[in-house]
Amino acid sequence: MTAPIRLDRLLGNLGYGSRRDIMVLCRSGRVLLDGARVASADLKVALEPGLAARLTVDGAALDPLPGLVLAMNKPLGVTCSHGDAGPLVYDLLPERWRRRDPPLSSAGRLDKDTSGLLLFTDDGALLHRIISPRSETTKRYRATLAEPLRPDAAAVLATGTLVLRGEDRPLLPAHLVLETPTLAVVTVAEGRYHQVRRMFAALGNRVVDLHRDRIGALDLPGDLGAGQWRPLSGAEVAAALAPAVPL
Repeated sequence: MTAPIRLDRLLGNLGYGSRRDIMVLCRSGRVLLDGARVASADLKVALEPGLAARLTVDGAALDPLPGLVLAMNKPLGVTCSHGDAGPLVYDLLPERWRRRDPPLSSAGRLDKDTSGLLLFTDDGALLHRIISPRSETTKRYRATLAEPLRPDAAAVLATGTLVLRGEDRPLLPAHLVLETPTLAVVTVAEGRYHQVRRMFAALGNRVVDLHRDRIGALDLPGDLGAGQWRPLSGAEVAAALAPAVPL
Protein backbone atom coordinates (compact mmCIF):
# COMPACT_ATOMS: atom_id res chain seq x y z
CA MET A 1 0.00 0.00 0.00
CA THR A 2 1.31 3.46 -0.90
CA ALA A 3 2.11 5.63 2.11
CA PRO A 4 -0.06 8.76 2.54
CA ILE A 5 1.37 11.95 1.02
CA ARG A 6 1.09 15.54 2.12
CA LEU A 7 -1.48 17.44 0.11
CA ASP A 8 0.92 20.28 -0.76
CA ARG A 9 3.43 17.80 -2.11
CA LEU A 10 0.78 15.95 -4.14
CA LEU A 11 -0.67 19.11 -5.66
CA GLY A 12 2.81 20.46 -6.31
CA ASN A 13 3.78 17.26 -8.13
CA LEU A 14 0.62 17.58 -10.24
CA GLY A 15 1.61 21.10 -11.29
CA TYR A 16 -0.82 23.17 -9.21
CA GLY A 17 1.96 25.46 -7.98
CA SER A 18 4.53 25.93 -5.24
CA ARG A 19 3.93 24.95 -1.61
CA ARG A 20 3.05 28.57 -0.92
CA ASP A 21 0.58 28.63 -3.83
CA ILE A 22 -1.12 25.52 -2.48
CA MET A 23 -1.23 26.90 1.06
CA VAL A 24 -3.07 29.93 -0.34
CA LEU A 25 -5.47 27.64 -2.24
CA CYS A 26 -6.34 25.83 0.98
CA ARG A 27 -6.65 28.93 3.16
CA SER A 28 -8.98 30.55 0.63
CA GLY A 29 -11.32 27.55 0.65
CA ARG A 30 -10.60 26.48 -2.92
CA VAL A 31 -9.62 22.88 -2.05
CA LEU A 32 -12.37 20.50 -0.95
CA LEU A 33 -12.19 16.87 0.15
CA ASP A 34 -15.51 15.02 0.20
CA GLY A 35 -17.20 18.42 -0.06
CA ALA A 36 -15.50 19.88 3.02
CA ARG A 37 -12.89 22.64 3.00
CA VAL A 38 -9.28 21.52 3.47
CA ALA A 39 -7.88 24.10 5.86
CA SER A 40 -4.30 22.91 5.98
CA ALA A 41 -1.99 22.05 3.07
CA ASP A 42 -0.07 19.57 5.23
CA LEU A 43 -3.05 17.20 5.39
CA LYS A 44 -1.97 13.69 4.46
CA VAL A 45 -4.03 11.82 1.86
CA ALA A 46 -3.85 8.28 0.55
CA LEU A 47 -3.10 7.88 -3.17
CA GLU A 48 -6.07 5.67 -3.90
CA PRO A 49 -8.00 5.50 -7.18
CA GLY A 50 -11.03 7.31 -5.78
CA LEU A 51 -9.08 10.34 -4.61
CA ALA A 52 -9.33 12.18 -7.92
CA ALA A 53 -13.13 12.11 -7.64
CA ARG A 54 -13.19 13.11 -3.94
CA LEU A 55 -10.76 16.03 -4.09
CA THR A 56 -11.58 19.22 -5.99
CA VAL A 57 -9.52 22.34 -6.66
CA ASP A 58 -11.36 25.49 -7.71
CA GLY A 59 -14.49 23.41 -8.22
CA ALA A 60 -12.87 20.96 -10.66
CA ALA A 61 -11.95 17.35 -10.02
CA LEU A 62 -8.32 16.70 -9.20
CA ASP A 63 -6.07 16.00 -12.19
CA PRO A 64 -5.24 12.31 -12.77
CA LEU A 65 -2.90 10.84 -10.18
CA PRO A 66 0.65 9.64 -10.94
CA GLY A 67 0.64 6.52 -13.10
CA LEU A 68 -1.22 8.38 -15.84
CA VAL A 69 -1.24 6.97 -19.37
CA LEU A 70 -2.67 9.05 -22.22
CA ALA A 71 -3.45 8.32 -25.84
CA MET A 72 -3.28 11.16 -28.35
CA ASN A 73 -4.23 11.33 -31.99
CA LYS A 74 -1.15 13.26 -33.02
CA PRO A 75 -1.82 15.71 -35.85
CA LEU A 76 0.59 16.59 -38.61
CA GLY A 77 2.92 19.51 -38.02
CA VAL A 78 3.78 18.95 -34.35
CA THR A 79 6.92 17.32 -33.01
CA CYS A 80 7.64 15.02 -30.07
CA SER A 81 11.15 16.32 -29.37
CA HIS A 82 12.02 19.49 -27.48
CA GLY A 83 15.11 19.68 -29.67
CA ASP A 84 13.14 20.06 -32.89
CA ALA A 85 11.76 23.30 -34.28
CA GLY A 86 8.04 23.98 -34.27
CA PRO A 87 5.12 23.31 -31.90
CA LEU A 88 5.32 20.33 -29.55
CA VAL A 89 2.79 17.60 -28.84
CA TYR A 90 3.00 18.72 -25.20
CA ASP A 91 1.49 22.07 -26.21
CA LEU A 92 -1.75 20.18 -26.93
CA LEU A 93 -2.02 19.07 -23.28
CA PRO A 94 -3.30 21.23 -20.39
CA GLU A 95 -0.67 23.81 -19.43
CA ARG A 96 -0.57 22.60 -15.82
CA TRP A 97 0.21 19.04 -16.93
CA ARG A 98 3.51 20.23 -18.34
CA ARG A 99 4.66 20.93 -14.76
CA ARG A 100 3.95 17.44 -13.42
CA ASP A 101 6.69 15.64 -11.49
CA PRO A 102 7.48 13.02 -12.63
CA PRO A 103 6.87 14.54 -16.06
CA LEU A 104 4.72 13.14 -18.82
CA SER A 105 6.85 11.72 -21.62
CA SER A 106 5.88 10.35 -25.00
CA ALA A 107 6.41 6.60 -25.32
CA GLY A 108 8.35 6.70 -28.56
CA ARG A 109 8.09 9.39 -31.19
CA LEU A 110 6.28 10.24 -34.36
CA ASP A 111 7.99 12.72 -36.65
CA LYS A 112 6.40 16.02 -37.64
CA ASP A 113 5.04 14.57 -40.89
CA THR A 114 3.48 11.46 -39.28
CA SER A 115 0.07 11.41 -37.59
CA GLY A 116 -1.76 8.96 -35.37
CA LEU A 117 -1.58 7.07 -32.10
CA LEU A 118 0.91 8.42 -29.56
CA LEU A 119 1.12 7.37 -25.91
CA PHE A 120 2.27 9.45 -22.93
CA THR A 121 2.98 8.35 -19.38
CA ASP A 122 4.66 9.51 -16.18
CA ASP A 123 5.39 5.88 -15.22
CA GLY A 124 9.07 5.31 -15.96
CA ALA A 125 8.88 1.53 -15.78
CA LEU A 126 5.93 1.41 -18.16
CA LEU A 127 7.65 3.86 -20.50
CA HIS A 128 10.66 1.53 -20.64
CA ARG A 129 8.46 -1.48 -21.34
CA ILE A 130 6.88 0.24 -24.32
CA ILE A 131 10.02 1.66 -25.92
CA SER A 132 12.61 -0.99 -25.01
CA PRO A 133 13.81 -2.93 -28.07
CA ARG A 134 13.53 -6.11 -25.99
CA SER A 135 9.79 -5.64 -25.58
CA GLU A 136 9.21 -5.91 -29.35
CA THR A 137 5.96 -3.99 -28.91
CA THR A 138 4.39 -3.89 -32.36
CA LYS A 139 3.24 -0.73 -34.13
CA ARG A 140 0.98 -0.59 -37.18
CA TYR A 141 1.13 2.12 -39.82
CA ARG A 142 -0.90 3.02 -42.89
CA ALA A 143 1.48 4.30 -45.56
CA THR A 144 0.40 6.04 -48.73
CA LEU A 145 3.13 5.52 -51.34
CA ALA A 146 4.27 7.57 -54.30
CA GLU A 147 4.22 4.56 -56.65
CA PRO A 148 2.71 1.05 -56.73
CA LEU A 149 4.69 -1.23 -54.43
CA ARG A 150 6.82 -3.96 -55.95
CA PRO A 151 5.11 -7.38 -55.90
CA ASP A 152 7.62 -9.10 -53.62
CA ALA A 153 7.60 -6.37 -50.92
CA ALA A 154 5.62 -8.34 -48.33
CA ALA A 155 7.85 -11.39 -48.77
CA VAL A 156 11.03 -9.32 -48.48
CA LEU A 157 9.86 -7.62 -45.26
CA ALA A 158 8.78 -10.95 -43.75
CA THR A 159 12.25 -12.48 -44.15
CA GLY A 160 13.95 -10.13 -41.71
CA THR A 161 16.83 -9.62 -44.15
CA LEU A 162 16.17 -6.05 -45.34
CA VAL A 163 19.02 -3.68 -44.44
CA LEU A 164 18.40 0.07 -44.27
CA ARG A 165 20.77 2.49 -45.91
CA GLY A 166 23.61 3.43 -43.58
CA GLU A 167 23.11 0.38 -41.35
CA ASP A 168 24.55 -3.12 -41.29
CA ARG A 169 22.02 -4.89 -39.06
CA PRO A 170 18.92 -6.27 -40.81
CA LEU A 171 15.46 -5.25 -39.73
CA LEU A 172 13.32 -7.63 -37.73
CA PRO A 173 10.59 -9.29 -39.81
CA ALA A 174 7.66 -6.98 -40.59
CA HIS A 175 4.11 -7.79 -41.66
CA LEU A 176 2.71 -6.01 -44.71
CA VAL A 177 -0.72 -6.02 -46.36
CA LEU A 178 -1.55 -4.01 -49.47
CA GLU A 179 -5.02 -2.45 -49.48
CA THR A 180 -4.37 -0.83 -52.87
CA PRO A 181 -1.22 -0.74 -55.00
CA THR A 182 -0.19 2.47 -53.22
CA LEU A 183 -1.73 1.99 -49.74
CA ALA A 184 0.23 -0.35 -47.48
CA VAL A 185 -0.55 -1.43 -43.92
CA VAL A 186 2.69 -2.43 -42.23
CA THR A 187 3.34 -3.71 -38.70
CA VAL A 188 6.84 -3.49 -37.23
CA ALA A 189 8.32 -4.73 -33.96
CA GLU A 190 11.07 -2.16 -33.51
CA GLY A 191 11.42 1.59 -33.70
CA ARG A 192 14.50 2.69 -35.58
CA TYR A 193 14.90 6.28 -36.74
CA HIS A 194 12.30 7.02 -39.44
CA GLN A 195 12.06 3.28 -39.89
CA VAL A 196 8.90 2.94 -41.96
CA ARG A 197 9.87 5.66 -44.42
CA ARG A 198 13.36 4.17 -44.78
CA MET A 199 11.93 0.66 -45.24
CA PHE A 200 9.92 1.73 -48.24
CA ALA A 201 12.86 3.74 -49.57
CA ALA A 202 14.92 0.53 -49.40
CA LEU A 203 12.18 -1.10 -51.50
CA GLY A 204 12.52 1.63 -54.12
CA ASN A 205 9.48 3.66 -53.11
CA ARG A 206 8.61 6.82 -51.18
CA VAL A 207 6.07 7.46 -48.41
CA VAL A 208 3.90 10.52 -49.05
CA ASP A 209 1.60 10.09 -46.02
CA LEU A 210 2.11 8.05 -42.85
CA HIS A 211 -0.37 7.38 -40.03
CA ARG A 212 0.03 5.07 -37.01
CA ASP A 213 -3.25 3.46 -36.00
CA ARG A 214 -2.21 0.73 -33.55
CA ILE A 215 0.32 0.01 -30.80
CA GLY A 216 0.34 -3.60 -29.64
CA ALA A 217 -3.33 -4.59 -29.71
CA LEU A 218 -4.53 -1.04 -28.92
CA ASP A 219 -6.21 0.70 -31.83
CA LEU A 220 -6.29 4.47 -32.05
CA PRO A 221 -9.50 5.27 -30.12
CA GLY A 222 -12.25 6.19 -32.55
CA ASP A 223 -13.42 9.06 -30.33
CA LEU A 224 -10.17 11.00 -30.76
CA GLY A 225 -10.00 13.58 -33.50
CA ALA A 226 -6.67 15.02 -34.64
CA GLY A 227 -5.00 16.74 -31.70
CA GLN A 228 -7.33 15.20 -29.11
CA TRP A 229 -6.28 12.97 -26.21
CA ARG A 230 -7.70 11.07 -23.24
CA PRO A 231 -6.48 8.87 -20.37
CA LEU A 232 -6.43 5.12 -21.01
CA SER A 233 -8.04 2.46 -18.86
CA GLY A 234 -6.01 -0.38 -17.37
CA ALA A 235 -7.35 -2.74 -20.03
CA GLU A 236 -6.30 -0.35 -22.79
CA VAL A 237 -2.79 -0.05 -21.34
CA ALA A 238 -2.53 -3.84 -21.22
CA ALA A 239 -3.62 -3.97 -24.86
CA ALA A 240 -0.87 -1.55 -25.86
CA LEU A 241 1.70 -3.98 -24.43
CA ALA A 242 0.28 -7.01 -26.20
CA PRO A 243 1.58 -8.25 -29.56
CA ALA A 244 -0.90 -7.34 -32.28
CA VAL A 245 0.11 -9.90 -34.90
CA PRO A 246 2.71 -12.67 -35.10
CA LEU A 247 5.67 -11.44 -37.11
